[in-house]
Amino acid sequence: MTQTAAPAPTPAHGAAVADRRRGPGRRRVGILLGLVVAVAVTAAASVAFGSNHVQFLRVFEALLHPGDDEATTIVQGVRIPRTILGIVVGACLGVAGAVMQGQTRNPLADPGLFGVSAGAGLAVVIGVFVFGVADTGLDVWLALAGALVASVAVFSITAAGSGTASPVPLALAGAAVSALLDAFTSFIVLADKDALNAYRLWVVGSLSGRDAGVISSVVPFALAGLVLAFLNSRALDNLGLGSDMARSLGQNVLVARITGLASITLLTAAATAAAGPVGFVGLVVPHLARAIVGGSHRYLIPASMLIGIALVLGADVVGRLIGGSGEVQVGIVLAVLGGPFFVAVARRRSLVAL
Repeated sequence: MTQTAAPAPTPAHGAAVADRRRGPGRRRVGILLGLVVAVAVTAAASVAFGSNHVQFLRVFEALLHPGDDEATTIVQGVRIPRTILGIVVGACLGVAGAVMQGQTRNPLADPGLFGVSAGAGLAVVIGVFVFGVADTGLDVWLALAGALVASVAVFSITAAGSGTASPVPLALAGAAVSALLDAFTSFIVLADKDALNAYRLWVVGSLSGRDAGVISSVVPFALAGLVLAFLNSRALDNLGLGSDMARSLGQNVLVARITGLASITLLTAAATAAAGPVGFVGLVVPHLARAIVGGSHRYLIPASMLIGIALVLGADVVGRLIGGSGEVQVGIVLAVLGGPFFVAVARRRSLVAL
């Protein structure tokens, strides 16, 4: 039987295929640029609005020509550092959530699952109860140390039990360690009034009352975590196919998991140490990012970073405006927004695994 050879692809056909391949990439880049604009808008709102009313013209004057007046003190001394802190916290938690869900292939995974928040809280309480620490700057370092120790403990328990850091044992070990650390924290704060006061102010999750020293302390950890997350993006795509398939593609699964866990730990520790346990960002943001840019972590991680920043800054502005002369802390606003979202995600059976 005579076989007819397939016609060779023409240059026009090749160009059409190339255009189709470039199309989704261009759309995703356009979405990322749109998210950059959203971040700029929320950052501007964070500088312009607050519980202390300052006219727009005075805000611009305080930015361009700072002086010794009250407007300059509010804008330069309070709102700008607070906005920068919100950018750091939002970026850290958004990216940590994307990496966490990619590592565990679980749409309900949250960065706090590794016991990071519980470890940071216990360290702050111990610092007050045992060492009499009363300095916010020292609290940051205590929280960082506690978060890092807790995450290392979770990973060590998992690795000792199974020989590798697989997703399900990680989640179980994280939940167990978090419960244990929370129990120790509750025991201490119920026995010591000073520890209770320090923990009460820290645990609510807030961007207020933090100075520039807090930002400079956590930024190196945040940058290191972001770099590791971007380096882990290709491996996360492979891990999404399953560990066996990732190995068949030449992926070193253990290295990929260690890199991802290190990224999650550094990012969550930095955010938690700076602002306290701000919940739901790591859960909500990756789903929003995945809905608009798809599941490729090459685009998902930067989208999660930008959405996380916009969400934290936006929630902080809302908390300032609805609180009247006072403020509703960003952790409370995000909990109100994130609770219904968590229920909606949990009810979607199609999202049992990513």
